[in-house]
Amino acid sequence: MGRKSHHSDKEKSNMISRLNRIEGQIRGIKGLIEKDTYCDDVLNQIASVQSALNGVGKLLLEHHMKSCVIERIQDGDTEVLDELLTTMNKLMK
Repeated sequence: MGRKSHHSDKEKSNMISRLNRIEGQIRGIKGLIEKDTYCDDVLNQIASVQSALNGVGKLLLEHHMKSCVIERIQDGDTEVLDELLTTMNKLMK
Protein backbone atom coordinates (compact mmCIF):
# COMPACT_ATOMS: atom_id res chain seq x y z
CA MET A 1 0.00 0.00 0.00
CA GLY A 2 2.09 2.87 -1.28
CA ARG A 3 -0.68 5.43 -1.49
CA LYS A 4 -1.45 7.82 1.35
CA SER A 5 -4.39 10.02 2.14
CA HIS A 6 -4.06 13.72 2.74
CA HIS A 7 -6.19 14.69 5.70
CA SER A 8 -5.79 18.02 7.39
CA ASP A 9 -4.71 17.97 11.02
CA LYS A 10 -8.23 19.07 11.96
CA GLU A 11 -9.83 16.18 10.04
CA LYS A 12 -7.42 13.66 11.57
CA SER A 13 -8.01 15.05 15.05
CA ASN A 14 -11.79 14.84 14.56
CA MET A 15 -11.65 11.22 13.40
CA ILE A 16 -9.22 10.20 16.16
CA SER A 17 -11.45 11.83 18.80
CA ARG A 18 -14.45 9.95 17.47
CA LEU A 19 -12.53 6.67 17.41
CA ASN A 20 -11.32 7.25 20.98
CA ARG A 21 -14.94 7.68 22.10
CA ILE A 22 -15.91 4.51 20.25
CA GLU A 23 -13.03 2.67 21.91
CA GLY A 24 -14.39 3.79 25.27
CA GLN A 25 -17.87 2.62 24.31
CA ILE A 26 -16.48 -0.81 23.41
CA ARG A 27 -14.78 -1.06 26.80
CA GLY A 28 -18.09 -0.06 28.37
CA ILE A 29 -19.90 -2.85 26.52
CA LYS A 30 -17.33 -5.37 27.78
CA GLY A 31 -18.03 -4.12 31.30
CA LEU A 32 -21.77 -4.48 30.81
CA ILE A 33 -21.33 -8.08 29.71
CA GLU A 34 -19.02 -8.80 32.66
CA LYS A 35 -21.74 -7.42 35.00
CA ASP A 36 -24.44 -9.57 33.35
CA THR A 37 -26.35 -6.46 32.22
CA TYR A 38 -29.72 -7.10 30.61
CA CYS A 39 -29.21 -8.18 26.97
CA ASP A 40 -31.41 -5.48 25.45
CA ASP A 41 -29.37 -2.76 27.17
CA VAL A 42 -26.14 -4.25 25.81
CA LEU A 43 -27.65 -4.54 22.31
CA ASN A 44 -28.63 -0.87 22.43
CA GLN A 45 -25.06 0.07 23.29
CA ILE A 46 -23.79 -2.07 20.40
CA ALA A 47 -26.19 -0.25 18.06
CA SER A 48 -24.81 3.05 19.33
CA VAL A 49 -21.24 1.95 18.57
CA GLN A 50 -22.21 0.77 15.09
CA SER A 51 -23.84 4.12 14.42
CA ALA A 52 -20.76 5.99 15.62
CA LEU A 53 -18.49 3.85 13.41
CA ASN A 54 -20.78 4.51 10.46
CA GLY A 55 -20.39 8.23 11.14
CA VAL A 56 -16.60 7.98 10.97
CA GLY A 57 -16.91 5.88 7.81
CA LYS A 58 -19.15 8.49 6.16
CA LEU A 59 -16.70 11.27 6.96
CA LEU A 60 -13.80 9.29 5.58
CA LEU A 61 -15.74 8.23 2.48
CA GLU A 62 -16.78 11.82 1.75
CA HIS A 63 -13.20 13.06 2.06
CA HIS A 64 -11.92 10.17 -0.03
CA MET A 65 -14.38 10.93 -2.83
CA LYS A 66 -13.68 14.67 -2.79
CA SER A 67 -9.91 14.30 -2.81
CA CYS A 68 -8.31 10.95 -3.62
CA VAL A 69 -10.94 9.75 -6.11
CA ILE A 70 -11.13 13.05 -7.98
CA GLU A 71 -7.34 13.31 -8.17
CA ARG A 72 -6.98 9.79 -9.54
CA ILE A 73 -9.72 10.34 -12.14
CA GLN A 74 -8.07 13.60 -13.21
CA ASP A 75 -4.83 11.62 -13.60
CA GLY A 76 -6.67 9.21 -15.92
CA ASP A 77 -6.92 6.39 -13.37
CA THR A 78 -10.54 5.23 -13.68
CA GLU A 79 -9.82 1.96 -11.82
CA VAL A 80 -10.42 4.03 -8.70
CA LEU A 81 -14.16 3.79 -9.42
CA ASP A 82 -14.11 -0.02 -9.17
CA GLU A 83 -12.06 0.27 -5.99
CA LEU A 84 -14.59 2.74 -4.58
CA LEU A 85 -17.56 0.53 -5.46
CA THR A 86 -15.93 -2.48 -3.80
CA THR A 87 -15.27 -0.42 -0.67
CA MET A 88 -18.81 0.96 -0.60
CA ASN A 89 -20.21 -2.57 -0.89
CA LYS A 90 -18.11 -3.60 2.13
CA LEU A 91 -19.31 -0.59 4.12
CA MET A 92 -22.96 -1.33 3.37
CA LYS A 93 -22.92 -4.96 4.52
